[in-house]
Amino acid sequence: MKYWLMKSEKTVFSIDDLMACPDGTDHWDGVRNYQARNFLRDDIKTGDRALFYHSCKNPAIAGTAIVVREGYPDYTAWDPESGHFDPKSTPENPLWFMVDIRFETRFDTPLPLSLLRRFPELAAMPLLKKGMRLSVQPVSPSEFDFIITLSQKTVKTGR
Repeated sequence: MKYWLMKSEKTVFSIDDLMACPDGTDHWDGVRNYQARNFLRDDIKTGDRALFYHSCKNPAIAGTAIVVREGYPDYTAWDPESGHFDPKSTPENPLWFMVDIRFETRFDTPLPLSLLRRFPELAAMPLLKKGMRLSVQPVSPSEFDFIITLSQKTVKTGR
């Protein structure tokens, strides 16, 4: 099993939106960065877990999801009416890929980026590196476990 962080604009698709989907499952589409695309296409597997990150005014990890379908062509790239349209991508030669994820947990208290920066245990996370903007990025097992533990402590202590 691998661990990932997936970023979404809270106003575009939030963890609450994922919760509201039938069976709590939806596709993770619209990724238009080649490195993130490669993760979706080649590396993310069914059963992998992901931290669901809200990119917004106050960015924070809002909860977790589990991958329920491995990478397949992102058909939103073929739809001229989609905000993710790419005329260079075709069904015969897809450039972009997506995965399906299912809601797992919603943190009672989201973990803001400012809080995550305080912990040396998370210093190597790509998310915390200056200039890291990938919408899909790897997370180490120890970082994932630390964040889950932190989310549980934050609920108990309110900090």
